[in-house]
Amino acid sequence: MGKSKRAALIGGSGYGGAEIIRRLLLHPDVELVRVASVDFVGEPLGAAHPSLEGQTDLRFEKLAPKDAAAGCDVALLALPHKVTADKVPELLALGVKVVDMSGDFRLRDAAVYERYYGNAHPHPELLAGAFVYGLPELNREKIRAAQNVASPGCFATSIELALLPLARAGLLGGVVHVTGITGSSGAGAIPTVTTHHPVRAGNLRTYKPLEHQHTPEVVQTLADGGAPGVELRFVPVSAPLARGIFTTCFVELPAEWDEARVAALYDAYYADAPFVRRPKQRLPEVVAVAGSNHAEVGVAVGAEVGGRRTATLYAAIDNLIKGGAGQAIQNMNLVLGLDERASLEDVGSWP
Repeated sequence: MGKSKRAALIGGSGYGGAEIIRRLLLHPDVELVRVASVDFVGEPLGAAHPSLEGQTDLRFEKLAPKDAAAGCDVALLALPHKVTADKVPELLALGVKVVDMSGDFRLRDAAVYERYYGNAHPHPELLAGAFVYGLPELNREKIRAAQNVASPGCFATSIELALLPLARAGLLGGVVHVTGITGSSGAGAIPTVTTHHPVRAGNLRTYKPLEHQHTPEVVQTLADGGAPGVELRFVPVSAPLARGIFTTCFVELPAEWDEARVAALYDAYYADAPFVRRPKQRLPEVVAVAGSNHAEVGVAVGAEVGGRRTATLYAAIDNLIKGGAGQAIQNMNLVLGLDERASLEDVGSWP
């Protein structure tokens, strides 16, 4: 029996594209029918992604988005920020469902987009309601009903998963301090002066401190989750990892919120989230989730001091999967009315 749904991937030569292709080739219900790219045109997918050598007859094609998505149920976009915004209108006119991995349709405020992405948005009229923000742990039912989904950023995913239970409980407000450590694959397939292996290996360095483009995305999402007015102080750090993000958030809580009570809050929030784990014998770690769509979320709460407690909230994800391509497929499954877990249930490798 053939697969019931057809998908096109637009922008398939990068690391995120490789992960989408790999998982769609394994998908029980969705057939990948085209991969559009401006690179490797006419070449087999294995030319860009060696792990796909011999796994498919598909080749990279240079196609306009509307031609790539013709006859498909869904178009998955793995294009760079600022490029996607120009391409989306023709897909909306086509009527195909869209799952976008860029940052071009996550923010609802065009002025905020311009500040953090450096360009005026070419289609600000689409920011108000054309896309649903694709974090299933917050918006699952809205995603199911959506035509277009803006999948979250990798840092944003980890921070939001770490903080949303507090937001929902009304315990999040004021200034929240966050450090996020990320692997090199998040910088893309083409090396730069700061992402090239010789300067990345054995090194830790911060970049865009307090100005990272995921900051307003997180603030907007936490407000949607029940915490308006949060001020995020976010410092990202590049690490000598290929995959993974490890996030630590610092929050002040009332004294009555000890560790057991906070842990119970998180257990309840994520009880029905198929890809969020709450490890009981340890705190989250990257190697436990790398290569999978799973996230781990943990809490540690300090002793009472002056009627307050400091809580540290942790999240670990694979930046390319739950922080990117895997979450896009999770959203695709939801908008197509399929099992949310399809092609994503593997748990990665250990160690």
